Order: sequence, then C-alpha cells, then structure tokens
Amino acid sequence: MKKYEVEKIRNVGIFGHGSDGKTSLADTILFDTGMNNRIGRVDDGSSILDFEPEEINRQISISAALAYYEWDKHRVVLIDTPGDANFIFDAKACMRVVEGGIIVIGANAGVKVQTEAVWTEASTLQLPRIIFISKMDAERARFAETLDDIRERLSSPQPLPLQIPIGKEKDFQGVIDLLSNKAYIYEGDATGKYREEAIPQELVGEAQQRRVKTIETLVEMDDALMEKYLEGAEISLVDLQQCLKKGTIEGRFAPVVCGSSIKNIGIHPLLNVINACLPSPAEVAPRKGKNPRTGEEEKREAKEDAPFSAYVFKTIADPFAGRLTLFRVFSGGISADTTLYNSTKDAKERVGQIFMLLGKKQEPVGFAGPGDIVAVAKLKETTTGDTLCNEKNPIVFEGASPPPAMISFAIRPKAKGDDEKIATSLPKLMEEDPTITISRDLQTKEIILSCMGQVHVDVVLEKLKRKFGVEVDLDVPKVPYKETIKKSVKEVVYRHKKQTGGRGQFAEVHFDISPLERGKGFEFQNALTGMNVPRNFVPAVEKGIAEAITSGVLAGYPVVDVKVRFYDGKSHEVDSSEMAFKIASIMGFKKGIREANPIFLEPIMKIEIVAPEDHVGDVIGDLNGRRGRILGVEAKGHSQIVRANVPMAEVLRYAPDLTSMTGGKGSFTLEYSHYEEVPANISERMIAGAQKEKEEE
Repeated sequence: MKKYEVEKIRNVGIFGHGSDGKTSLADTILFDTGMNNRIGRVDDGSSILDFEPEEINRQISISAALAYYEWDKHRVVLIDTPGDANFIFDAKACMRVVEGGIIVIGANAGVKVQTEAVWTEASTLQLPRIIFISKMDAERARFAETLDDIRERLSSPQPLPLQIPIGKEKDFQGVIDLLSNKAYIYEGDATGKYREEAIPQELVGEAQQRRVKTIETLVEMDDALMEKYLEGAEISLVDLQQCLKKGTIEGRFAPVVCGSSIKNIGIHPLLNVINACLPSPAEVAPRKGKNPRTGEEEKREAKEDAPFSAYVFKTIADPFAGRLTLFRVFSGGISADTTLYNSTKDAKERVGQIFMLLGKKQEPVGFAGPGDIVAVAKLKETTTGDTLCNEKNPIVFEGASPPPAMISFAIRPKAKGDDEKIATSLPKLMEEDPTITISRDLQTKEIILSCMGQVHVDVVLEKLKRKFGVEVDLDVPKVPYKETIKKSVKEVVYRHKKQTGGRGQFAEVHFDISPLERGKGFEFQNALTGMNVPRNFVPAVEKGIAEAITSGVLAGYPVVDVKVRFYDGKSHEVDSSEMAFKIASIMGFKKGIREANPIFLEPIMKIEIVAPEDHVGDVIGDLNGRRGRILGVEAKGHSQIVRANVPMAEVLRYAPDLTSMTGGKGSFTLEYSHYEEVPANISERMIAGAQKEKEEE
C-alpha cells in the first residue's frame, strides 16, 4: 500500500451505543471509498467488520475490528468498536490508539447509556470527536430534538451543527452544508450518488439562521477573524475550516453531521469532515510513558527518526493461525523481520510479516511508521497492554485497566477429561478479552468464570466450543460459607478406644475450645505439662485438628476463628499410636464445637452502584430487601453512587436485576469486605438443606 506522510494519516474510532449504526456506517464508508464493491450489511451477515460467527448470529459488534481507506489523499484507519455494555471496555481501550472519534447517535433514539459512557471516556482522554447523527431515514427520526438531547445529556465539548437535513424519515434525501451554503441531494438508491443544488426555498430561513450561529462560534477561535466578522466582512471557507479544525482539536466543540448509512446519504461530507477536523498523529501532543529502568517520564513524538515505540491494544487468539497482535506505532518505524523489545515483559520478540487489517483480511506491508496501526502474528510473550520499543531507548505506555466483572458462574466440562482443555483454552480467550476472569475457589474447589454480563458469558462459551471444542455446564457459584463458635467450652474430653484382638487403639485428649476475634483464623496451643501424653503424639493431635476444621458440624463448611488448647490426655504404652491420637483429636474437636454454640458465617461484599437519580430509591429499596446495609449515597453528575454492604448470597445474580431496575443505565462493582454471622432463620434453612443432602447421598 502506498505510504503517506504522517500529516495525511487519520486514525479514527467509531463509538456509540449498540444498534445506533456504527458498523453500518463503517461498511458504507468502505464502499464509498472503493474498499468494497458492495455495502456490507449487519443484518444479512455480509459486514466486513462484524465477521465473527457470534457477531453475525447476534447482529451486534462483540470485538473491535479494523479497516482502512483512502480519501482525498488521506489514509484513514477506522476502528469499529462494540457498543453493547458487555463489550464496551474494548471501545474504551481502542480510544488510546486513535487521534479522533466519531460518536454515532441514532436520530430515532437520541443519546443512550453507552453513548454517555464512551463520551465521558473520550472527554477524559481529551479525544477530538465528530458527532454523526445516524438513521435520518428511520421512522421517528428527529434531527433538532436529537441535537437538543446531545446538548442536555453530554458535557463539553458542545455540539456544533455543520449541516441540517433535507426531508425527514422516509423522505430524507440530503443535507445542507452550512459552511459552503450548498445542498447535496442524493439518489437514495444506496449508490452514494448526489448532485449539488441550491438550498430548497422552504429551508433557506432555517439554514441561514443556523449558519450565522455556526460561523459566530467558529470565528471565536481567531481574534482577527472575529474582528473582521464584526465589521461585516465575509469570512472565507478556508478560514472557517481552519477555525473548525482548531476548535475540534482543542475540545471547544464537536462538529455535527448527519446521514443514513442504509441509503448512503451524507457519507461523503462526513469523509471530508474527518480529513478536515480530526488531527493527524503529528498534530497531537507527544505520547507520554515511563522509562522502565529509571521510572522517569519520557515522551515520544510521531516522527520517523524518533526511537521506535508502539502500544499493543488488542490480541486475537486463533487455535490454528496462532496469536495475532495489534499495535499502534507511536514513534519511529519498523520493517518486517525485525527484533523488538517488549519493555513491559523485559523480553525480545521477533517480528515477521507486518499486516494492515481490512476486517478479517490481512494485507502485508513492508514498513510501519509513526501513526500506523498494524498487526503481526505469533509473538511469544507479548499480550494486550504491552509496550514494544527500541531496547536502547525503552519506554512503557500505560494502558486501560479492565473493569471488575459483573457476573460469575461455576463451570465444569460436559465431557470427562476436558478439564485440561479448559485450563489451556480459557487463558487464550483471556488474551483477546481482558474482561474475562478465571479463578479457582480454594474452599469450594470450583472454577469460577466471571464476565461483564450474561451475553458476555454466552459468547465466551460459544467461542470455547467453536475455537477449542470444549463444552461446559454452568452453575451458580457456591457461597463460601464458614462455621465458627460463639462461646468457650472447657475440659472437652474424648477417649478413642478400639479393641479387635491383637494390638488395639487407644488415645484420650483433653481440650479447651474458645472463639477468636473475627478474621483470626485458627490457633492451636500445646499446653501439656505432665507426662500423660508422650510429646511425640502432639503433631498427630495438631494434624487431626487441622483436618477437623476443614468440615464443621453444622453443614460441613470450614471452621474459623477458633482456638484449641491441648492441655492433657491419656495414653497406653502398647495401644497408643499417632493414628489413635489423630482420630481422638478429630472427634474431640467436633464434640467440643457442638457444645460451643456453633454458627454460620457468610461473606459480606462491598457494593458500589452508579445509577440515575430517579432510580436510586428503587436501588436502595432493593438492597434493603437483600439484607444490605447502606453506607452512603453520593452525587456524581446526573447519577448517584450508592455504597452498601450486602451478603454475597444475595447478589450472585445482581447484574440482570440492576439492568431491569435502571433500564440498563446502572452499573456496579463488587469486592469482598468481611464475614458476618448468618441470621438464625437462614441458618435453620441451611442446616435442613445440608441434612437433606446428606440423606440423599
């Protein structure tokens, strides 16, 4: 592919809520720029960018996909990102490797939840952006109302309309460019063909009114132009475009255009706005990182003669082709068959062929320079979030941290012997999706799969089956309850005596058992004074108690926060043995625990919920019904943060409930806090359930 200078490169992410038309827009752009001979469609599975089977079946983007095109001597790399809440982290991670974004908002629905989420992230990263109001041909499509919604719901930069639509809903046929004062009328047959015409008479007044407001906003970017404008002079289109770019890059406003991807209306003006408004890699501040050897901050400019540096923002795992690593070159350049330094892992990597991606197609390129987004295959050590650089000039770039998981399941293989397959395949999926978490509960012995939501879980299971041939069953994770005691018991005596002919078994142990402070675990004290018990049997006693605490007397849960004082006992010179004392200590411990008022303990989680103000009452009421204890409520913009402690057992399936309560606008994080006593009524049910299980076994 022809190599352009850095100033002619644009790296652009397409962001927004799911189903607002991001992928359809990207597919239409690729058709209009000659990268595809037809417009790919999400609904018939022909999209260039939604090519994974899981995406085709669900008709949603699950993973970010790349493509590129040329337009008016500019080379643009597009990253089409997911808009579903289950996969939105991928979109946020991609923001770190682009210089500009297109925020897609449906004219028939307005600003949605994930639109706000990606807008906030873009503002945090100071990412220049364009707003594309999509689906102008759809039923109930409203341009002005959507614009008002944007102004109200999205914080700065404020929207700056560059167009107004001609017609609406099924009669939408074109746009009026406010800066050039021209109307573009489209054929409406999805070819993208249009003709320039005078502004329709019925829209002249509105167009003039909006044009004045837009020009007044633009000339504020230049004092000399402002003075010229106030004196009544005409401002040239070139001057207006310079102000437009300056204001967009500085985050003063976000240009707004509109169109229909399905009818291919309004796409070519968007392409011009991308080139004109969004910055090249050379027009943004140098990328900051840290020297891994000194810890000092370093910068990398988008120059070919600067030391090479690149950030790995995505990994694609394929059981046949191997690992595909996607990275953005921030400075310097590399050719194929080069050795690079992974400064994150302190490892060297051999780079073979370099590719640019067009959906799932890989196009070989001989060189990758500053601003390029490329892929290489079969790197051994490198994963998402790593930095590749010149070993003599090392730097590490900070990546995005994945959010905590929202939903967890215990998984087990359907086929016997597939445990090893699970152990090798899940880490590969985690390489391409850092929001997947795998853990093993040491108490329950379960493998726990944690994801961002139910759809995410379903997709992971489908990929496990399709890519690695592994099928699993899901269960609600077992709550890791524990048992403890509430009172001390003195002088617990247990004698183990067994005579079956020949040498018998004999051991007697004397214990004091007492509760410890919550969280102290277990303590064994050897307090023997006389010679009733030979000291060589003490380890057997301690070993027996260590075994006994793994299964309590109420329902078999581990026993914690207990102290055992071994102060006396009896032995027989022939029949006593380590095994006899171990058995005596196990039985003596259980006897003492039964007398010490045993209780259940349950894990308490600290939950932090972000919800719209008008849903906070429902959220708090629901938490109270889950035995939650509210710790505080704090305002955050148009939302409220509710903090509470709530039993783990009550929030194992909280994600879908919160979604239902808040219309998908709520989110939450969970972390372990402490253990507390289980209420008596629930304890009774747990004991009855354990007894029933025992009888069934």
